[in-house]
Amino acid sequence: MDAWVVTHPGPILSRPLRQVRVPVPSPGPGEVLVRVEVCAVCRTDLHLAEGDLRPRRPRTTPGHEAVGRVVAAGPGAGRLSPGTRVGAAWLRSTCGHCRYCLRGSENLCPRSTYTGWDADGGYAEYLTVPEDFAYPLPPETPAEKLAPLLCAGIIGYRALLRSDLPPGGRLGIYGFGASAHLTAQIAIAQGATVHVLTRSARARELAMTLGAASAGDAADAPPEPLDSAILFAPVGELVPVALAALERGGTLAVAGIHLSDIPPLTYQRHLFQERTLRSVTANTRADGRAYLELAMVHPPRVTTVPYPLAEADRALADLAADQVEGAAVLTVSAP
Repeated sequence: MDAWVVTHPGPILSRPLRQVRVPVPSPGPGEVLVRVEVCAVCRTDLHLAEGDLRPRRPRTTPGHEAVGRVVAAGPGAGRLSPGTRVGAAWLRSTCGHCRYCLRGSENLCPRSTYTGWDADGGYAEYLTVPEDFAYPLPPETPAEKLAPLLCAGIIGYRALLRSDLPPGGRLGIYGFGASAHLTAQIAIAQGATVHVLTRSARARELAMTLGAASAGDAADAPPEPLDSAILFAPVGELVPVALAALERGGTLAVAGIHLSDIPPLTYQRHLFQERTLRSVTANTRADGRAYLELAMVHPPRVTTVPYPLAEADRALADLAADQVEGAAVLTVSAP
């Protein structure tokens, strides 16, 4: 099959990815083999390619927002019949018995593994996924509209929960890519006032068409104090900016797996009066199921830019250059 692998992590313009021919994988115990239809492109894939996220194995195939059809099952798997459409997301497995798993915080499991990091992902024609971590998806919805939901949507949903946005509250969103444009729609649908702050003029235009109350540059102050904020841009310099924009008791959730260094904070300006700074680490399967159920009832407007699988490196380069409006998706095979 055709697949992309990270050969030597480095700047995306140095071409750290290579397209290769490799054997179709065989599903192991409890796994299913999936023929990929579409895989969305995530900034985490870019971090892996460029080395911000240290590779855990050589020549890994990125991609953790893959939509496809089950074609075979390994030993012990059988709940998902051949032909079932499923999604393979970031969280690939957990131990199931540590203190974090037992208390419902499997996203913190020390032995958790991840699609496209610990195991090969969806920048390929086939991938394997543990059956218990695959999400059944509706067969009638276009795959390119489903793929971004599997990470951009799910992680954005968890980030929104972590931001403690009060009913009818004022939410600031810093950075406006794939995850942010889906999260904004959830918040607006729930009655929030959303202010978007991003350096991309095209992203600001998209934000306004989706119902944002305002859209300014990332370094600007929002037009009113914020009850909550989410930082999607991997830019540590925006942490004090967002904290300073919070109302008393406000919370800033940092949604990325990678963040550049945070400048020094001033207690009185950034944290006093019970302002809270939180990280967001992966997601639980409960988060994934809850978000996907919500998205099926209230389908978001998913803005995508398609690329053929053969141009995965160009898709990542465009993402790095902030030239993607919404979510980039790789079209792999016909449904």
